[in-house]
Amino acid sequence: MTGKLVKTIGGLIVLGVIGAGAFLYVTRSQPLPDDYWAAAGTGDVKNGALVFSMGGCVSCHKAPGAKEGDELVLAGGLALNSPFGTFHVPNISPDDTAGIGKWTLAAFGNALTRGVAPNGSHLYPSLPYGSYIRMTPKDVGDLFAYIKTLPKSTNLAPPHALGFPFNIRLAVGGWKYLYLNDQPRIAMATADAQVKRGQYIVEGPGHCGECHTSRDEFGGFKQNMWLAGAPNPEGKGKVPNITPGGDIASWSEADIVNYLETGFTPDFDTVGGSMVEVQKNMAKLPKEDREAIAAYLKVIPKR
Repeated sequence: MTGKLVKTIGGLIVLGVIGAGAFLYVTRSQPLPDDYWAAAGTGDVKNGALVFSMGGCVSCHKAPGAKEGDELVLAGGLALNSPFGTFHVPNISPDDTAGIGKWTLAAFGNALTRGVAPNGSHLYPSLPYGSYIRMTPKDVGDLFAYIKTLPKSTNLAPPHALGFPFNIRLAVGGWKYLYLNDQPRIAMATADAQVKRGQYIVEGPGHCGECHTSRDEFGGFKQNMWLAGAPNPEGKGKVPNITPGGDIASWSEADIVNYLETGFTPDFDTVGGSMVEVQKNMAKLPKEDREAIAAYLKVIPKR
């Protein structure tokens, strides 16, 4: 082996090591420190219940087919089908073994807003932490306090059914590098307090964009299509465009507020599909929050 060849191979090895190191650095988990979550203070269960409704937690985490009265048993098990495989929603009841009973606030907050499991591994963005990352520490702490008051369940959800390469969790770190940030979806420097509240709900805990915004081939939002509608994840039809230039362009702010409260459209049609659960949750919020949502939806860019 010539000296030149040895140098070439050595150089390739060095480049490979540097590249692997850079990949591991970029794709590393990035939880927030415990003292960040400690600043949330003592949990306010009453506000936590509102955040719980705002986030629609019950819609995904209740047991499939749960009967009325059992919705607050967050046993998990719901199957979420996607182009990447099937995700199974976990048990987040306060059970020590099957649920999150032994989690700290920091563990809960980092899972919810950073997509980091207590063991440091990446969680899949089927948990919409791409939206929840905008939640305040107080709302996260209050939500955690509320969930701890709910019934326990010993149900163990099945593992995710994902094919290669989507079953490699390290790759989720690359997805986060590309898409995960806490910046506003829409820049609104001059927005009033009501619109800013609506922005917080829609872009954060309400995670409306998760269904109403189309995605690219890697599952990230198409930023120039914010809330402009998307294929229905359930397989039929499409999720509406809810920008001022879309399917609800003719609706007034009062129409939007009434729809979120009652489930009736201005044409006296009724809410349908997966929006049924969303509307039920939004109806539990204070009227001022529904008004804030409407105000925000009326000032975002038309699509």
